Amino acid sequence: MTISLKKIYFTAFLALLVGTISSYSQSENEKINNLIEQKRNFNKKNKSSIVYKIQLYNGYETEAYKIKRNFEASFPEYKTFIDASKQPDWKTQVGNFNTRIEADRVLIIIKDKFSGAIVLEDKI
Repeated sequence: MTISLKKIYFTAFLALLVGTISSYSQSENEKINNLIEQKRNFNKKNKSSIVYKIQLYNGYETEAYKIKRNFEASFPEYKTFIDASKQPDWKTQVGNFNTRIEADRVLIIIKDKFSGAIVLEDKI
């Protein structure tokens, strides 16, 4: 067998190998893209997501509204609301934060004035 014939066989073998690897990579990429698309569709259909809230107070109604007014005066940039869904407890809460880190950052800021504040996880 001559050297040129060996080169031809070797080149053909390499071309076949590269073609096989390339087609395998493409099919794997298609599978990954398909899984990503399925996950996006699932997330759109199942909207129940977790949010984080900072609870300033849990107790009587009058005190809950008093703390809400005090907080809004000190920190008007944050959304504050009263949760009375589980009476007789009235809760003064801040925000719907998307991540725990975001809620913790705000907690650090408000902790000086509202030392009893805690971060809660909630499903919406």
